[in-house]
Amino acid sequence: MLYVWGERVIWSIDMDTIMCLSSMIMRVAVTLTQLQAFAAVVRTGTVHGAARQLFVTQPSVSAAVAALSRQLGVELVERDGRGIRLTEAGLTFAPYAAQVLGLLDEARRAAQEAASPQLARVRIAAVNTAGEYLMPPLIQAYRALHPGVEILLEIANRRTVLERVTSHQADLGIGGRPPGRELSGRPFLDNELIVVGRERPAALGDATWLLREEGSGTRATTERYLEEHGIEPREILTLGSNGAVKQAVSLGLGITLISAHAVRRELREGLLVHVPAPGTPLRRPWYSLVRSGVEPRPAVREFLAFLASVEARKAIEDSL
Repeated sequence: MLYVWGERVIWSIDMDTIMCLSSMIMRVAVTLTQLQAFAAVVRTGTVHGAARQLFVTQPSVSAAVAALSRQLGVELVERDGRGIRLTEAGLTFAPYAAQVLGLLDEARRAAQEAASPQLARVRIAAVNTAGEYLMPPLIQAYRALHPGVEILLEIANRRTVLERVTSHQADLGIGGRPPGRELSGRPFLDNELIVVGRERPAALGDATWLLREEGSGTRATTERYLEEHGIEPREILTLGSNGAVKQAVSLGLGITLISAHAVRRELREGLLVHVPAPGTPLRRPWYSLVRSGVEPRPAVREFLAFLASVEARKAIEDSL
């Protein structure tokens, strides 16, 4: 989901790799048009979808991808029935192409903002819970202080958020603790995970547990929690969003481990109950995530400073 205010596996590639790739691109005369066409095919899965996204003809996309394959000396796509799919070489090249395009776009934005600060834009990728319950009041409060800044917010699962930040497709991410050295994180808000249900089950193992989809940080945390406490659920149901999980819990389909931010209203109004569970609440602070070793643009630095401010904390408290 993409929201605008005012207007896939995680790949880690350091700056030396980017420079080497850029040098390679210059030597083999790979063009920006070729990279954009290939990236669009990767995103949409089809030449037709890529052409629609780029507002060009299908033959133009096919020609650009074919030219890119010739320049690299490997086939990037192959026929799959009536469609196409990425070859192993294409799958390997895809994250590098995304890195280069993302870095070029970031450089363009930095240059534009240096010349015209009023054109500042901040691209944020947030995990579902933070994106749905924290970011709207935070963005509202920030734009009250900085009305000229454009904020773009994408809400996705943890895997996608990390990929967006590492590939330069987002300026910063909002989620849990960064998984490695390629990203650096700073905690800015407490987050407690609790177990809730429509009613309290006789035993945690007797209940159906409702989990988010693969790639969700909450799902990974829940799976670790169940294993560490020796809880073997009678049944596990997978649902694709916080809203779906909350609706299923409200209908009595099971119990779930979820951020207290996401169910504060339901608990207050008695629609859900807090289920006592050993080791809970789990305390997992919210982090702001940026690429390590890369100085954020001024507009991004301002937003990061805001997240740690009294104004940000007040905006969250007023929204609960």
